[in-house]
Amino acid sequence: MTTKSAAAATRATVYGYPRQGPHRELKKAVEGYWAGRIDADALRAASVELRRANWRRLADAGIHEVPTGDFSLYDHVLDTTVLVGAIPTRHRAAVDADALAGYFAMARGTRDVAPLEMTKWFDTNYHYLVPELGPDTTFSANSAKPVTEFAEAVALGLTARPVLVGPITYLLLAKPAPGVSADFEPLTLLDRLLPVYAQVLADLRAAGAEWVQLDEPALVQDRSFAELNAASRAYRDLGGLVDRPKLLVASYFDRLGEALPILAKAPIEGLALDFTGPAAANLDALAAVGGLPGKRLVAGVVDGRNVWINDLGRSLATLGTLLGLADRVDVAASCSLLHVPLDADAERDIDPQIARLLAFARQKTEEIVTLARGLGQGTDTIAAHLAANRTDLAARKASALTRDPAVRARTAAVTAADGRRSRPYPERAAAQRAHLGLPLLPTTTIGSFPQTAELRAARAELRAGRLDDAGYAKRIEAEIREVISFQEQAGIDVLVHGEAERNDMVQYFAEQLTGYAATRHGWVQSYGTRYVRPPILAGDISRPGPMTVRWTSFAQSLSDRPVKGMLTGPVTMLAWSFVRDDQPLGTTARQVALALRDEVDDLEAAGTSVIQVDEPALRETLPLRTADHAAYLAWATEAFRLTTSGVRAETQIHTHMCYAEFGDIVQAIDDLDADVISLEAARSHMQVAHELAAHGYPREAGPGVYDIHSPRIPDTDEVARLLREGLTAIPAERLWVNPDCGLKTRGWPEVRASLTNLVTAAREVRSTLSNSTP
Repeated sequence: MTTKSAAAATRATVYGYPRQGPHRELKKAVEGYWAGRIDADALRAASVELRRANWRRLADAGIHEVPTGDFSLYDHVLDTTVLVGAIPTRHRAAVDADALAGYFAMARGTRDVAPLEMTKWFDTNYHYLVPELGPDTTFSANSAKPVTEFAEAVALGLTARPVLVGPITYLLLAKPAPGVSADFEPLTLLDRLLPVYAQVLADLRAAGAEWVQLDEPALVQDRSFAELNAASRAYRDLGGLVDRPKLLVASYFDRLGEALPILAKAPIEGLALDFTGPAAANLDALAAVGGLPGKRLVAGVVDGRNVWINDLGRSLATLGTLLGLADRVDVAASCSLLHVPLDADAERDIDPQIARLLAFARQKTEEIVTLARGLGQGTDTIAAHLAANRTDLAARKASALTRDPAVRARTAAVTAADGRRSRPYPERAAAQRAHLGLPLLPTTTIGSFPQTAELRAARAELRAGRLDDAGYAKRIEAEIREVISFQEQAGIDVLVHGEAERNDMVQYFAEQLTGYAATRHGWVQSYGTRYVRPPILAGDISRPGPMTVRWTSFAQSLSDRPVKGMLTGPVTMLAWSFVRDDQPLGTTARQVALALRDEVDDLEAAGTSVIQVDEPALRETLPLRTADHAAYLAWATEAFRLTTSGVRAETQIHTHMCYAEFGDIVQAIDDLDADVISLEAARSHMQVAHELAAHGYPREAGPGVYDIHSPRIPDTDEVARLLREGLTAIPAERLWVNPDCGLKTRGWPEVRASLTNLVTAAREVRSTLSNSTP
């Protein structure tokens, strides 16, 4: 039982909620605005309705304090850039002329102006737009968005808490602006930024906000003395303001570590901590610093990043311990629910044994409310929930769906030799050059080509039964013929089949592997209007039969040039799924790797000479704490090598990574032992090429020269300029020419023009090099 004071104090809350709406209404509205089908007023009206619907839903579920400001038309970090007036010079005119159009220009670019760089939000698959700052950057407060959205929630009669990206995290996520020395540290701008935050806080206080949440997830990472000192100074100054709301500083994704005693002692009124996974260490750490006397603690005990039901009994035990460590304990998810789908009840096709174990955003909200009631009013009030939860958890442990003895035996039999190529790279490279006969600076693409409306319609017709398998196959064959024909005409050296048959680079494989379940409505925002449906990895993994050989072989039959086999790697298959949490990730990765190894072997046996195993999530999944890196990278790189090491020397293994910071995993990239790696580089101005060079990376690489996440068509001079920059870091005999990423989200007209320019630029640069191949 709990005390009356606990009952009076305990609230249920969340840090953020999925933005898209039940039927991805936000995506449709934004893309409608881009296409000119609706105007700015209609887009704003749709946004208002989505926000109000979310708040009503949360309040009806029993959430006592709803978040505001977490809604975004594109990205909440970009919203923060607008909030603090840090508009890049190249976008200033567009923003001044039309704030909404200028906002999207920063996100997507225009024909003449490049967008902001995009990269992963910590170790999630969400992408944020990187702030660009320099010593001349000035800040100015623009409180319109947070004040307006707070007022909307209050008008509904709700208790609301505005949520902002905190100043330390904002500056630590920023990069030096183009033309600014790479040695510039944006954190040196803190003293300029804090008065802007002070003004925003004053504006929110004037609007009636009692509490404001400042998100500081960057503080869960390893931080230097100077960075920790900056955090101390920031919250000393903000906490010392007279005209401000109460401050709740939130951290998530991992344990807070060295920053915990700083924030515990800061003159702020509340702290929000993650208590799930590795962040469970926050419990002992909080006790070690003497708790939070006189402060509010928001306890993230429901996992906001995975889809499994909460162990309510365990969470209540954690919450009970925390009651003695703070003045008030409220209940929340571990982070924003942005990272999970909206509603598990919408999934009608998932095996009932799995479905009963799922909790999406709506179900997690119910768990939070249940835990808050149990904490505040006593466990007797939630006895039925606890009993049902215990039954579900026991059913999961006993389920035959989770364990396959044959898979476990094969996994246990893996040896170190299974993860090594038969010959070292120099010998493989010579064999591959002789076998493939490629020119200097060979051109290729990453894998996918545009997914047209006709392709999506064909898949819908197949699902609905209006198109049979044979008819669908003919449509896919026709698409592959067009993709191969275009690549040959454009002069691309190593072709791809275009992945017309694939709905998603993870889901396509998950649907053909045992142990996975696919959702129909489980959309999660990846960036902007790009949403994905992560499959659910629920049991042991195996491959019943070939998954890609048919279409790769068909494409190869249409051309004398090599056609790449295309697979998604084991780490990405985990990272972009909702993975089981009842065994170590390394064990699950090894199971997936063995299934993919069978596919690699079958591709090679069918005559495929180039096989690409994509691992864009390798960096993304890197733990946030350095102490945890080695263990993760050991099983992650082993899983890749286990997938790829069974092939002959003359079979060329590629991998691909995009939109992440690669500098701190270059050794791991080396350890993959892939023959060729392609990476995002266009927006980051070839930074990764120089990082590879500084490491002494000995293999072939293709830093991207075409930014596919923007509708811009790079001209020949732009591509050639990037290519020449790449050549300053990587020798011509080891440099490939390719886009940043797959072309699935682009349209055919821009793809045709951009790839034609890419090939022309490669030929021009090639012609200037000695010993070039015609």
